[in-house]
Amino acid sequence: MKKQKTAHRGQELGQELKLNPFDFLSEEIVFTILDLLGDNPLDKKSFSLVCKSFYSIESSHRRALRPLRPDHLPKILARYPNTARLDLTLCPRVTDASLAVVSSSCGPCLRSIDLSRSRFFSATGLSQLAARCGNLVEVDLSNARELRDPGAAALSGLRNLERLWLGRCKLITDMGVGCIAVGCRKLKLLSLKWCLGVGDLGVGLVAVKCREIRNLDLSYLPISNKCLPSIMKLPYLEDLILEGCFGIDDNSLAAVKQGCKSLKALDISSCQNISHVGLSSIASSTEGLQQLTLAYGSPVTAPLAASLKKLIMLQSIKLDGCSVTCSGLKAIGSCFVSLRELSLSKCSGVTDEGFSFLVTRQKQLKKLDITCCRQITDVSIAHVTSSCTGLTSLRMESCCLVSKEAFVLIGQRCHSLEELDLTDNEVDDEGLKSIGRCSRLTVLKLGICLNITDEGLTHIGRSCSKLVELDLYRSAGISGSGIQPIACGCPNLELINTSYCYAINDAALRSLSKCMRLNTLECRGCPLITSLGLAAIAIGCKQLAKLDIKKCHLIDDAGMIPLAHFSQNLRQINLSYTSVTDLGLSSLASISCLQSMTILHLKGLTPWGLAAALLACGGLTKVKLHATFKMPLPQSLFEHLETRGCVFHWRDKAFQAELDPKSWRLKLEDIVP
Repeated sequence: MKKQKTAHRGQELGQELKLNPFDFLSEEIVFTILDLLGDNPLDKKSFSLVCKSFYSIESSHRRALRPLRPDHLPKILARYPNTARLDLTLCPRVTDASLAVVSSSCGPCLRSIDLSRSRFFSATGLSQLAARCGNLVEVDLSNARELRDPGAAALSGLRNLERLWLGRCKLITDMGVGCIAVGCRKLKLLSLKWCLGVGDLGVGLVAVKCREIRNLDLSYLPISNKCLPSIMKLPYLEDLILEGCFGIDDNSLAAVKQGCKSLKALDISSCQNISHVGLSSIASSTEGLQQLTLAYGSPVTAPLAASLKKLIMLQSIKLDGCSVTCSGLKAIGSCFVSLRELSLSKCSGVTDEGFSFLVTRQKQLKKLDITCCRQITDVSIAHVTSSCTGLTSLRMESCCLVSKEAFVLIGQRCHSLEELDLTDNEVDDEGLKSIGRCSRLTVLKLGICLNITDEGLTHIGRSCSKLVELDLYRSAGISGSGIQPIACGCPNLELINTSYCYAINDAALRSLSKCMRLNTLECRGCPLITSLGLAAIAIGCKQLAKLDIKKCHLIDDAGMIPLAHFSQNLRQINLSYTSVTDLGLSSLASISCLQSMTILHLKGLTPWGLAAALLACGGLTKVKLHATFKMPLPQSLFEHLETRGCVFHWRDKAFQAELDPKSWRLKLEDIVP
């Protein structure tokens, strides 16, 4: 009897051990585990394939979808019944039938839909969406250039809509926007950028009917002072963009007697008719303003800066592309108490005297952009690094009078930097050694830095472990020996650009293949790279989404096969000037995500091989081709592909040999003043 009982207990124990441990967990706990998985979509797919239980749990858990093809929508939406956010930007061809499937499948569950890169739908499809998906709070219809007023009117049925983007919907008029204003009273964000058919009447209706608006983008609309009073009376308006509204002038702003007390951010870029007079009116009525953008506007003079004195809460001012005077910079330094962000990108007239005065008065700066301020020298950098030690972002591309010694100061004093752009500067290895002290760096741009070598890059790799983006474009002193410490020391690297670094070889790519998060690799013009190096990237970097191997002449079909097998997240590829033939191009058809291809000057590519590849790659939305392929292939082929949503860009460039980096830079200096 004892033996029988012991055997029975052993059987029960064996059965318990065979049970799936996840069976003892609640659905909520498994959902939490799924939430903690990485961004790689293959992770959740792998989870769902473990067993039937996991498949069911993953289906009911997922709330956001980004389908690749509209013809897959019925099956996808049937599997994921709780979809709340639907991103259709990878589906260029979305018809009314597609929206009917979405409407019937998602119903009240759907909260957000993005159609910003989709075409071929009309008011009919939008009406079905509005009728069945009444809980939608977010809709993006940007770039729907064929959409007219009936389509806009269809949206008026979405009573709960809070965020709507209609950028570049140029055929919508005041009538369509008026329907939206009447029906969608809960709107908090509305973008009408480049809706050229919308004027004072439509904007005025929005201001009167949609009283909960927080963010309003009216960029490049033909509006005047007629609608401004209504806009300024919006009780919760925080962010107003009037970029390129040429009908707005000093008189328009002066007419606004009652300001908007809630306004925190104002963008009046490219409004050439606004001077310090109009700005004074704005400052008097919007004292709580925190961000002001005046890019490509009136010259920045002392009177203009003085007109902003009343903006005591101002933290960010952007003057990109403006003409700046020394007195204007000094006035900015004196007028404001604690600026956090200052942008002078491409401003003419920025000198050491005015700029140094400004930064010594604004010691709380966190973000500073002095791109193309070509008159500043080491003097300015010394003042920046001694006064603004808390900087998190410094952009100083093409500050050509700053010597290599000044860059050492950045590493010595600005240890909080997270973003540093030194493109086209004189920084050398000693400077990089010092910059290595900035251990928080996530973005480092060293393009066209001809004085740096592998030695300097080694210091970055050893010290800057948080690096996510590294740009080495045309920094010809870099080889595989410099890439290796970057790959080993920066495990979070997502983007690297080594284009035209002629010494980069397969060894560099093999080391980068260890960076599992790498999604963007640009290595055009690297003649030593072969298919072996590319194969290593394909096998190791499963999240690769963008690949540029233009002018890597040694890459052939042998490099395409590993890409086709392992790089299932690849969306964009440039194969121009490589040795890929019909066979290699056709193999890429197995990558269902592939959307964009540039294939110029492929000697091994024939018209019929090209036709077969284009037909096989069903998800293509953009293809760049040489004009010589236009005649041999039937026009009906291109028409068929265009109906699928593919856009062709034809180029007629002759084959171009690559310039030496130093002569290329000299040529650029001849062109740029």
